[in-house]
Amino acid sequence: MVDYLVVGCGLAGISFCEVLEKNKKSFHVVSDNSQQSSLVAGGLYNPVILKRFTLAWNARRQMDLAMPFYQKLEQKLRVKLDYKLRVLRLFASVEEQNGWFVAADKSGLDYFLSTAIHQNLNPHIDAPLGFGEVRYAGRVDTRTLLRTYSEYLTKKSLFTYEAFDFPQLNIKEDHINYKQIQAKQIVFADGYGLKTNPFFNYLPLNGTKGELLTIKAPDLKEESVIKSSVFIIPLGEDLYRVGATYKWKDKTNEPTQASKEELLTKLRSFLKCNFEVVSHVAGIRPTVTDRRPLVGQHPVHKNLYCLNGFGSRGVLIAPYAAGQLFNFVETAEPINSEMDLNRFTSKHYQEASLSS
Repeated sequence: MVDYLVVGCGLAGISFCEVLEKNKKSFHVVSDNSQQSSLVAGGLYNPVILKRFTLAWNARRQMDLAMPFYQKLEQKLRVKLDYKLRVLRLFASVEEQNGWFVAADKSGLDYFLSTAIHQNLNPHIDAPLGFGEVRYAGRVDTRTLLRTYSEYLTKKSLFTYEAFDFPQLNIKEDHINYKQIQAKQIVFADGYGLKTNPFFNYLPLNGTKGELLTIKAPDLKEESVIKSSVFIIPLGEDLYRVGATYKWKDKTNEPTQASKEELLTKLRSFLKCNFEVVSHVAGIRPTVTDRRPLVGQHPVHKNLYCLNGFGSRGVLIAPYAAGQLFNFVETAEPINSEMDLNRFTSKHYQEASLSS
């Protein structure tokens, strides 16, 4: 018997596995990588919502946990994951400049927003009013992280590559059985796959489709992230990630021509050099109606847990949320009420039970 069975090996699952290893808990992971959100993510960690110049939820606390978390993963996996980058917000108007200065004076935001206006020195970017700089931002290479972490678990015989087969799950009072695995607890970190999870699909996970392009632009020579109507994220070797779209109706992982054209139109509004599109990917972000994660215990089965709903900020939220869930399970420490799934359970679980 192991202490935990973890379903899913995206940012949520990896973060929880790391907490388990740190605390010397035994575990096994089941995943088929069918959920593409972590795999295709831009990987940008940015504590500021740049559309409105506001601080992201709990951003300072999450940053303080996430940075050493990814540094330790780099050492453990012997790969480069964390790339420190300046994030420059392109100003489209004088009003936006003024709004930036107002925001930079606010408590919390003043730590992350520079009050200096950076003049545009890149002839291939149209930015006559310059940029505002977000400090302490960067990019995590999520594709490398997911690949190398799955390999790490596989070498230790802790990973089963398969779609989770719910009819094979047998829930007992003090443990669960899944095929040949016995575990004291099971944690579902299954991203948008929660929609087909019979134990947690009562939760209001909406899912937002995001699409990203990778372009090659040899003339651009830009080392900072540029944020205008879309992000341009430098990847090295003249490659840049461009994104992202937000679509609420389409729930497939298939890239669409319409979203590609949307991204290209926005990109060409400020990028003034030639480029070629080298890849186009899509995934469903696990988003929630109130833009907070879904973390906690099943209302009936007390050894079933959910770790989900990180939206587009999984790089920052995952280490924080994983620690919150572990402390709840092991020491009964309360989960942050803003992300405790109990905020939905009483109403939504009853409604789901009645409808079934």
